[in-house]
Amino acid sequence: MARTIGKLTALKVDKAKEPGMYGDGGGLYLRITPDRAKNWVFRFMLNGRARWMGMGPLHTVSLLEARKRASEHRLQRHDGIDPIEARRAERLKVRLEAAKAITFKECADGYIKAHRAGWRNGKHASQWEATLATYAEPVIGKLSVQSIDTALVLKVLEPIWTEKPETASRVRGRMESILDWAKVRG
Repeated sequence: MARTIGKLTALKVDKAKEPGMYGDGGGLYLRITPDRAKNWVFRFMLNGRARWMGMGPLHTVSLLEARKRASEHRLQRHDGIDPIEARRAERLKVRLEAAKAITFKECADGYIKAHRAGWRNGKHASQWEATLATYAEPVIGKLSVQSIDTALVLKVLEPIWTEKPETASRVRGRMESILDWAKVRG
């Protein structure tokens, strides 16, 4: 007997009220919870074990979209890929890209906020903010911390190194602390 896909219709999905699982075929199910919430799940086997993958609520994911996603997940399984792990890896990649997009200014603000309590007085924090705003932010403030390299740090420091060596040394140390802080946080 051939397996059928597409057993559900939009009308059946809309009229279904009883809690339970309603199969569309090919591992796609409409799940209705005891509190009547409707969502889509994809069931597949991995290493002899059943796995369930949530695909979103009915009010967000239509029957057509759920079928499309289930088809993509079946293809992944056919290629030996675990759809749950693939989705998790994709989400992690997106979060990492977003983290890489954080600017130097945002990192500087975060660093100062995190360390302000440990500094002896408010003047120290204002000195940090002032030197960074004056020297570093015009050059690298809007750049992603991921893209800041030695050449950019030198671009900040070279104009002040000969005229104000003490200030340049402090700015260098502050930029180094901020970049290290950002690196630790990924």
